[in-house]
Amino acid sequence: MPIHPHEENGTHSMASVTSLSACVQQHLATALSAALPEAGSADPLLRRSDRADYQANGILALAKKAKANPRELATQVVSQVVTGEVIKDIEVSGPGFLNITLTDRAITENLAARYADVDRLGVPFVENPGTTVVDYAQPNVAKEMHVGHLRSAVIGDAVVHLLEFTGETVVRRHHIGDWGTQFGMLIQYLDEHPHELDHKESQVSGEEAMSNLDRLYKTARKLFDSDEEFKTRARRRVVDLQAGDPHTLATWQKFVDESKIYFFSVFEKLDMEVRDPDIVGESGYNDMLAETCRLLEESGVAVRSEGALCVFFEDVKGPDGNPVPLIVQKSDGGYGYAATDLSAIRDRVFRLKANTLVYVVDARQSLHFRMVFETARRADWLGDDVRAHQLAFGTVLGKDGKPFKTREGVTVKLEDLLDEAVQRATAVVREKAGKVGLTEQEIEENGRHVGVGAVKYADLSTSAVRDYKFDLDQMVSLNGDTAVYLQYAYARIQSILRKAGEARPAAHPELELAPAERALGLHLDAFAETVTEAAAEYAPHKLTAYLYQLASLLTTFYDQCQVLSADNPPAVVENRLLLVDLTARTLHRGMGLLGIRTPERL
Repeated sequence: MPIHPHEENGTHSMASVTSLSACVQQHLATALSAALPEAGSADPLLRRSDRADYQANGILALAKKAKANPRELATQVVSQVVTGEVIKDIEVSGPGFLNITLTDRAITENLAARYADVDRLGVPFVENPGTTVVDYAQPNVAKEMHVGHLRSAVIGDAVVHLLEFTGETVVRRHHIGDWGTQFGMLIQYLDEHPHELDHKESQVSGEEAMSNLDRLYKTARKLFDSDEEFKTRARRRVVDLQAGDPHTLATWQKFVDESKIYFFSVFEKLDMEVRDPDIVGESGYNDMLAETCRLLEESGVAVRSEGALCVFFEDVKGPDGNPVPLIVQKSDGGYGYAATDLSAIRDRVFRLKANTLVYVVDARQSLHFRMVFETARRADWLGDDVRAHQLAFGTVLGKDGKPFKTREGVTVKLEDLLDEAVQRATAVVREKAGKVGLTEQEIEENGRHVGVGAVKYADLSTSAVRDYKFDLDQMVSLNGDTAVYLQYAYARIQSILRKAGEARPAAHPELELAPAERALGLHLDAFAETVTEAAAEYAPHKLTAYLYQLASLLTTFYDQCQVLSADNPPAVVENRLLLVDLTARTLHRGMGLLGIRTPERL
């Protein structure tokens, strides 16, 4: 009898699907404790294998511990394993490995259960969800975003999606650079030239907003460097800003508002949602700075040294061998980044009730964050129940392996880079558009999705902490580990489903599966644990690796198994339609968690 899974959109199953690997794991654990009661809950160390469906390697370590012969112990375990519904065959190999083959029925029924779970595809919610604050995408007011801002935004966005999908409560924070001495110069200049940021029209584009700010910054800087009297007035303005003078704050707010117009336009190009309430810049913690310093000094965590409030560490020394402190307050009474970052930790832990703080910040700031986190631990703001983690990322490099710059040696603007990616991708889409019959509007829309997806995928497919080479030619290539390869795999399945006519996806557990069907089915089974692992480890690259392998297995399946062949019995057609449709849904869901779109037709 075929199984017709529910196909109404929006079915939301709370019960997760038991994965095949978890099921095998359970069978083995039961057999292990029967064969060797003192083993307790030993891990059979199960993994996918080329020789069978799975291989268990845990017997060797157990035998060593129990001073037993590993092959004999493996044979005893095999005799305790119940075969039939899930496990078809289990055999001892080599010095004591176990090779396990599953029944076709178990694979098909597992796929049907995942297919029926429309929203989640069998991905469970985490057992004890908490609240995580993710600090990412941190541009600076009145400055252009460049390629260095790309990684924090893209990695942070993927981590937020992954955590939210697994049931964690996520508070997004964009800690923008919106405070500091450079604003004295800008505010003073705007005060003396009040119409420089007046918009003739009610709305300006992000590009115009940045152009206004850039022009203003350059003119103010020129004046600051050449006119001593202006320099003095600008420095007084910093004092007014820090003292909260209303007029100065109102002028400062104009810069923040203008910058936000620009930020939002860039994030929109990146196809990323950034909400205004989530933008809490350095200025958002001003009222807490004095109290943060007082608490640190009173508890003895920080001490005065040459007039500055400092925290010292045994293991942080300068080139001269002397300790390098974390300066929380300067000797002139001004506050540095440390005071703001420590105040942000207090706010996130005590007001937002966060259990975990994740900072998606350049690896070059690792020492600063190590010192900040250790200071917060000494102050009891972080502890066993609240932890902080820097998700450090490496540098974006050019094809030459050096930090990515333009020919003129200037850091590449993020907008220019995205525009070029979209341009290249649109050309790739246009080349194939005739076959599919895409309209001009679809070509442009798909070009955007493919271009931005290419940039995001290239960034996410490398482990965050590693540097990666930015190579647009490779990124928009239809071959290899690229977003567009996965997007084409998805679109190809949609084309098959459109052609299927009367035939509908349905599971037929009585059918024998071809090797390529089994391989694809077993990989689909691993989606849930991959998502869970990628979320728990803040490792989107684990999900990209999974999806690339999924698309590769799909390619092998196409080569070996016809889906809509007239030679196939209807049951085989329906079973294969279910397999490819579930693959499409998995690609769509997985890419969505990475912030990448999957066009229906390409």
